[in-house]
Amino acid sequence: MRYNIAMRRSSQPSSRQFPDRQSHDRQRLQTLAEFRYSLRQFLHFSERCSADAGLHPQQHQLLLHVAGAPDGVETTVSYVADRLGLRHHSVVELSKRCEEAGLIHRTHDTSDRRRVVLQVTTQGHRVLRSLSDDHERELNELLPRLVSALKLIRGSGKHSAGATRSTAKPKGNHK
Repeated sequence: MRYNIAMRRSSQPSSRQFPDRQSHDRQRLQTLAEFRYSLRQFLHFSERCSADAGLHPQQHQLLLHVAGAPDGVETTVSYVADRLGLRHHSVVELSKRCEEAGLIHRTHDTSDRRRVVLQVTTQGHRVLRSLSDDHERELNELLPRLVSALKLIRGSGKHSAGATRSTAKPKGNHK
């Protein structure tokens, strides 16, 4: 058994045998870390903007997904739950808080009273427009760093044979 382990180890290339690989791996990790840092900076910015506007970040996200739904998509509680990665009952409570704040209207579907359709109010659009302007400015500032990191990631993304990509769905999906 020890012989098999020793033989397996000796047949695998080490970073000492390929120093360029080690520096490539380090560069790749640095690029991924920088990209992740830029994303976190944007998310922190978004959370601060939401708070400054008197909203919880999830209220802002709900407004964004309801107002920004593709044409022909009915903005139901289920749709928003899927987009936010939250459970149905969590979005029910979130949408009730948004309705109480005057940001959305909740309407029961006439053919199926269990379905609730969400619509952004004039006040909700006004708040969302202001937040979106701020977010657009911030993204324009972050854009060069994000694009640069993405190009580096894409360039180094020549996956070695046997590498696989994860296709797992994010946790918290209600389906």
